[in-house]
Amino acid sequence: MKYWIFLFSVIGSLGAIAPVQAAEKVILKYNVLQESISVAQLSNLSKTGETSPELHTYLDLVNKKPEELREILNHSIVVTPTVLSNLLDSFAGKYILNKLSEVIRSPSAENSKESLRNALVASVNTNDDIRLIEVLENYPDPELQIEGDRLMELYQQVKAIAGNFSNLPF
Repeated sequence: MKYWIFLFSVIGSLGAIAPVQAAEKVILKYNVLQESISVAQLSNLSKTGETSPELHTYLDLVNKKPEELREILNHSIVVTPTVLSNLLDSFAGKYILNKLSEVIRSPSAENSKESLRNALVASVNTNDDIRLIEVLENYPDPELQIEGDRLMELYQQVKAIAGNFSNLPF
């Protein structure tokens, strides 16, 4: 009997550490244009600056440069897990999460806020900062949508307020 309890506790703890699934595909929407891009392609752009032919064509169509997308993917917001958790539990944090989940969401829109919250928390737990590429890599659903035109606007807003995270009273 002790063996089974031990075995189930080990299996349970492994499940808590390893994500069950992560996003594999991102549907980028910009105005009326839409393209399905793998998270691996975005990760490659983030790390090397190189674009896949599909991503390059899409960025040309929406008149964006790979460097712009790379900057957004890699922009770091320094925040500790405790501050992020407290922020997300606050009224302001819930409002921000709601706005974020309108731009980055599951295609069905079900559980988008919870999925996004989980991805944010997983991202900050690795290195005390959040980068969009980490959020995409940690998003717990196999597919997500990004409203590209709204992402640029939201990126500017987040960039403007990110410096104030260290001043929060948590």
